[in-house]
Amino acid sequence: MRLLLVQGNRQLAALTARKLAKAGFEIDVARTMAKCLIRLRTTPFDAIILDRELPDGDGLSVVKTLRKKGNPIPVMIVATMSGVNERVEGLNEGADDYMAMPFSFDELRERMVALLRRPKTYLGRSLRLGNLVFNTLSRELTIMGNHHAITQCEATMLEALLSRSNRIVPKELLGGFVRARGPNRNPNAVEVYVHRLRHELAAIGANVTIQTVHGVGYMIEGPLQSR
Repeated sequence: MRLLLVQGNRQLAALTARKLAKAGFEIDVARTMAKCLIRLRTTPFDAIILDRELPDGDGLSVVKTLRKKGNPIPVMIVATMSGVNERVEGLNEGADDYMAMPFSFDELRERMVALLRRPKTYLGRSLRLGNLVFNTLSRELTIMGNHHAITQCEATMLEALLSRSNRIVPKELLGGFVRARGPNRNPNAVEVYVHRLRHELAAIGANVTIQTVHGVGYMIEGPLQSR
């Protein structure tokens, strides 16, 4: 998942970016509202982490601009302005979540995973690879026109992998998606769910494979294309 971090404090931006990168996110940084809007015009992002106190004004103006244009990208506001009135204002203007600074990086990570799991992030979107089609709204899996039922945990893992097909998805990030579905204290939960998903996809004739990248994570790949 690719995030745009909009933070005017250089040191805090660097620290936050490092922490989120270790959790498996791809992070781009902008230090002003102006640069944020430029990046959004040129690069597709999955979500924004937005500080309200930026060198060129209140970051909430970015949210207002995006919502007026009908852009539904999820926005997490982080701010020292964290009273009830400020939080209500931020949410009313279209922010999806609001965290007070200083914050726990573990909490930020988990809340970003939960934010990215909300249906509107992928509203009506179909993820395709090989002969497989997965609808992220209905969570319906189709192989060559035939519908197949999979469990919610399998669907969660499949969506996370397909959204980054042919790229490595860090194990820690997959673990965050598993936890977002509910508490799971099993340290081997990711391995268990990936194993089940591999078995299920093979059984229903999907021509995709889930590769293990030892010590890093997993990657889903489609069939090799003939030249």
